[in-house]
Amino acid sequence: MLRRVRKIELKMAVFMGICFYGITLLLHVLIISGVIPFTWVNGGQSDSFAAQLPISIISIIICIMGGVFTQIVGGNRSYKHRRGRTVICWFFVVLWSFGFLQQLLGTPFEKMFCSLLVLLGVISNLRMAIEKR
Repeated sequence: MLRRVRKIELKMAVFMGICFYGITLLLHVLIISGVIPFTWVNGGQSDSFAAQLPISIISIIICIMGGVFTQIVGGNRSYKHRRGRTVICWFFVVLWSFGFLQQLLGTPFEKMFCSLLVLLGVISNLRMAIEKR
């Protein structure tokens, strides 16, 4: 499987990561603005909009941090801090893999849309994590 992931060019993985974080950010902005009902996310477990709001805000912060990190990894080819970058990439792989499993157990919207979106994040971060710098 890692051979197939290695066939993805690093630039493409960075682009996939930016798309993942951008669409996820947009998704949570749409939830906060009320365009997407809050009952469609979080497994439908949020009792109210007030309960969903902090979750969406934290997700937005993580998306911004992940997007900035992805741009740094993709644009910087130096060998400084390569171990730290790899560790952070693996952290995101584990985080989004766990998120992928949660999406598969969630609402129909999460199963059909969010699971594919999170899978995009897993693949892009996995490709960046296995990059030999």
